[in-house]
Amino acid sequence: MKTRVLILCTGNSARSQMAEGLLRHEGGERYEVFSAGTRPSLVRPEAIAVLAEIGIDISGQHSKSVDEFASQPLDLVITVCDNAKEACPVFPGTTRRLHWPFEDPAGVQGFEEQRMAAFRAVRDQMRQRIIKFLAGEGTSDKSLRTSLRCCSTHRLSRRELRSGLAKRCFKSRNGFGDHGSRYGERQTDIA
Repeated sequence: MKTRVLILCTGNSARSQMAEGLLRHEGGERYEVFSAGTRPSLVRPEAIAVLAEIGIDISGQHSKSVDEFASQPLDLVITVCDNAKEACPVFPGTTRRLHWPFEDPAGVQGFEEQRMAAFRAVRDQMRQRIIKFLAGEGTSDKSLRTSLRCCSTHRLSRRELRSGLAKRCFKSRNGFGDHGSRYGERQTDIA
């Protein structure tokens, strides 16, 4: 049975959308991932673009209200901004809550490259946090632990990750992977 996860922020336009795509990609088949907002708006094109840079397509995602999930069974709710943490409704059952605060990249003003740099920084911070979560750090619930994915088919144990075997994805090194070498190298920066 898949672990059902809701990622919540205020607008469901950037942080929660990126986290949804990242957790769905990194967590694989063990997770059913959704995102929502307390005041939903539109998905930011910058969020779509920075995930596309690492081979994750969130262009089909749309902004949703947390009210859509109020009566649904969820195993875990992760808030990614302080406003959502404060406004997070009570969910039925044994839903666990985690709070992972990230700066709002949509709030950065300036030239396009400055805004994109902010989105990339938050994306990379989220990815690090998600990988730690999947490796079992940050949760004591063994049912939420899973192995780390270095690409769509390889799984690495915590021991393999710590020993440095994740430094480069075999598929990327040999040129027949389903992601480019840049993606494989970016993922392995965590090892």
